[in-house]
Amino acid sequence: MEFSVPEHLSIIGWREWLTLPELGITRIKAKIDTGARSSALHAFDVETFERQGKMMVRFKVHPYQRDAQRAMTAEAELIERRHIRSSSGHLQLRPVIKTTVALGSKQWSIELTLTNRDVMGFRMLLGRQAVRQHFLVAPGRSFIYSSTKSCKIRNKLRK
Repeated sequence: MEFSVPEHLSIIGWREWLTLPELGITRIKAKIDTGARSSALHAFDVETFERQGKMMVRFKVHPYQRDAQRAMTAEAELIERRHIRSSSGHLQLRPVIKTTVALGSKQWSIELTLTNRDVMGFRMLLGRQAVRQHFLVAPGRSFIYSSTKSCKIRNKLRK
């Protein structure tokens, strides 16, 4: 059976470099995980507060793997708190925010849960809800869309 890639869908690898411009994160390595429904961002020192009648969340992020020294603070509107089953099987109540993610020349809005991912390999997980309708994932490849050679690789994969 042949499978053709719809022209409007780009091909990405199982890990890619992303930008979260509304949070001030200019570069973060994310694992693209179609087995996870929701997306998650490593966050700590999470606190909620009210601003102009809206519930907000302030949190710190270590955007780089294996670097606990560089931390940045971000704020976003708190959309809700949602029960999420972690990869270890535990149910967690996590804050959920909505923010813009950028990958290459594409930008779109996603929901992100905030959780401590210190022990995980990636500071960010981009789940299937976030990639749906935007990308196809090539599980054997990395940094297809976020590398400087992206156009050549994408064209080769389409053939």
